[in-house]
Amino acid sequence: MPFAVFVLGLAVFAQGTSEFMLSGLVSDIAGDLNVSIPAAGLLTSGFAVGMVVGAPLMALWSRRWARRRALLIFLGVFVAVHVVGAVTPSYGVLLASRVVGAVANAGFWAVALVTAVGMVAPEARARATSVVVGGVTVACVAGVPAGAWLGEQWGWRSAVWAVALVSVPAFFAVARAVPDGGGRGEAGEVSARDEVRVLRGAGLVLTLVTMALVQGATFCAFSYLEPLVTRVTGFGAGWVPVILALFGVGSFVGVSIAGRVGGARPRALVMAGLVALTSGWVALAVAAGSPVAVAGLVCVQGMLAFGTGTALISWVFRLAARAPTLAGAFATAAFNVGGAVGPWAGGLAIGEGFGFRSPVWVSAALMVLALAGAGAALLVVRRDGQPGGWRGAGAEADSEGVAA
Repeated sequence: MPFAVFVLGLAVFAQGTSEFMLSGLVSDIAGDLNVSIPAAGLLTSGFAVGMVVGAPLMALWSRRWARRRALLIFLGVFVAVHVVGAVTPSYGVLLASRVVGAVANAGFWAVALVTAVGMVAPEARARATSVVVGGVTVACVAGVPAGAWLGEQWGWRSAVWAVALVSVPAFFAVARAVPDGGGRGEAGEVSARDEVRVLRGAGLVLTLVTMALVQGATFCAFSYLEPLVTRVTGFGAGWVPVILALFGVGSFVGVSIAGRVGGARPRALVMAGLVALTSGWVALAVAAGSPVAVAGLVCVQGMLAFGTGTALISWVFRLAARAPTLAGAFATAAFNVGGAVGPWAGGLAIGEGFGFRSPVWVSAALMVLALAGAGAALLVVRRDGQPGGWRGAGAEADSEGVAA
């Protein structure tokens, strides 16, 4: 595995910390800025909206840039807006900084995914994807709990400052390690119009919808873990970083398994993951009053959510092998459609007075829809005989590949 792939994972770690860390800071932010807890939760949704809009737009806008140049521009903007977010007294400015930072993050993700899979052989693409996505899981293991701890000690602004500072070495690592390749719109590559045509396939669209629903379920519950574990389970505030770390440990394990198994048996991994995730969210909602059950289920759900999500990203790259630039962008967008809808739906349920268990029940409902979407995608792929869909990395998928 090229060292540059691990460097991309490092940069994603810094950005993933920012995306997820507010789940442990919502009460602090709400109190400091005089807004409701659902409004503070919308800061996560705002970030996700920026990712959804930014991923395809930034992928197309930077299409002719050298990949290293694009990565550095996006990462530089990400650092700058976090400085703004750390000093502003305004909820509106903070929300805007989250959206702009997310657009930059989306551009980085879209370029990073296609760069990573373009640097390895076809049989190693699932593992390369898992390394990049693994940056998010390490963020959940270390970055998010550290952000929660910093917020408890010195306020939520210290956590935002920390993200900006951690991103600086990632910037220099990308500048040094990522090859200074040519633009991604050079002769011999498919045009943007042709890529869009590929992305219209019904099997791919259903796969992206499934991915969005899975991530919606994950973000819905994860965004409100802090009030769930402190106000329902009975953990003290000092336990919040531990619970978040358990989710991160599970997610790291899930991504590692998906990177090694997903390339050979994507259908089995995805379907088993969807069924298990649905059952797990139901179990967590029912057992939310038990500290032991919550600790165990949070870890398991992290493993299932990120393992299944990684397998779905690899599946998108197989289905969209002839759309290398936009495949990563649309996978990123789908991931974050869920990130936008999930916290919004969970906050709506809380706001309607259904209590702090209600986001977990919403997560279970979203997973039922995800199972339906996956089943429909399977039927379409089988009907159309689409190569690389639900199968392992065979000759067809290898021959089409993702353009380097």
